[in-house]
This record gives sequence, C-alpha cells and structure tokens, in this order.
Amino acid sequence: MRAKRYVRLMGAVLSGLVLAVLTPWAWADDPAPTADSGPPVPAIGRAWPVGTHPMVLRGWAPPATVYGRGHRGVDLAASAGTPVRAVAAGRVSFAGRVAGRGAVSVQLTGTDLRTTYEPVRPSVKKGDEVEAGEPVGTVEPTGSHCTVTCVHWGLLRDETYLDPLSLLPPWLLRRGPSRLLPVLGVPLPS
Repeated sequence: MRAKRYVRLMGAVLSGLVLAVLTPWAWADDPAPTADSGPPVPAIGRAWPVGTHPMVLRGWAPPATVYGRGHRGVDLAASAGTPVRAVAAGRVSFAGRVAGRGAVSVQLTGTDLRTTYEPVRPSVKKGDEVEAGEPVGTVEPTGSHCTVTCVHWGLLRDETYLDPLSLLPPWLLRRGPSRLLPVLGVPLPS
C-alpha cells in the first residue's frame, strides 16, 4: 500500500515538473505596468522584427530610475543582412545613424507608441509609411552590443521605455492560455 502511494506521489511530482519545464509561460504573469507607463500597450504587432520567432538573447529589464541600470528593449538573434521588418503599421520618424550605428524608429499608427530597431542599415527614410511586416532595413554586421549579431528592439511611450514584446499578441508569442491538466493517479477529493 505504501509503495503504491509513493509511486503515485512521485508520478504526480514528475508530471508537475515536466509541465513546469515545458510550459513556464502558462503560469508566468505579464509584468505589471508602472504608474508612469500610461495605459496598457495594445497587442497590435503583426510580425516579429526578424525571423518568424527569433531567439530572445536578452529580455527587457526596466531601470529603477531614469538613468539607472537596465535593458531598455529586447535583443533578438539575427544574422548580418537579415531583413528587419516593422512590427506594426506606422510612419518612420527616424532613419539614420546614432553613435555610429544605423537606427530606425517608427511611430505606430493610432497610438502614442514608437518602436526602435538598431543596428540596422535603413531601407526607408523619415516620413515613409510602413505596413506591418514591411522591411525597414537590414541587420548591420557590426555595432551590436550583443556577443553575437542581434537586433535591439525598443518600444517607447514619450520618454518611457516599455517592453516591446507586449506589442505582440499571444498567438505570435506562442503563448497559450493557462491550462489545468489532470494529475494522473491522484484520487479525487470526496
């Protein structure tokens, strides 16, 4: 009797660990907006800036203060020459060089948000209208702050940096709704 309970308990524990490893996003809460970040970011993105689901090399880590340490965007793995696309429709507000690196900034249509991409060799110019998924440039081979070639993707509302991944809807992030799965071998409460 004792051995059967032990086997059932271990089975339940292992099932829970497997689910936790395979689907951590199902239990993760989205970061709570800060008081100064304004209204929630609408999930209006229709494409990743590079690839179909690039590896996130470094995530968004908002600084505690305006000049504090943090990471004001997301670094996405991408090879040099990879097309960089607008995640949503908008108007190019900047296309040029900043601190020796190519950069593109797009003011998103119908919002007070703008996205930034760097290091990018722009294929657009200031004032151009772009649609979601339309190329705005290509990844430059140098000038990246990553250990491998990457694109730094940022999102701003006025001067406040926000998590750019919040622009993407769950289906594009490959996040699903939380699911409760049965634990096999554990009797139901009476």
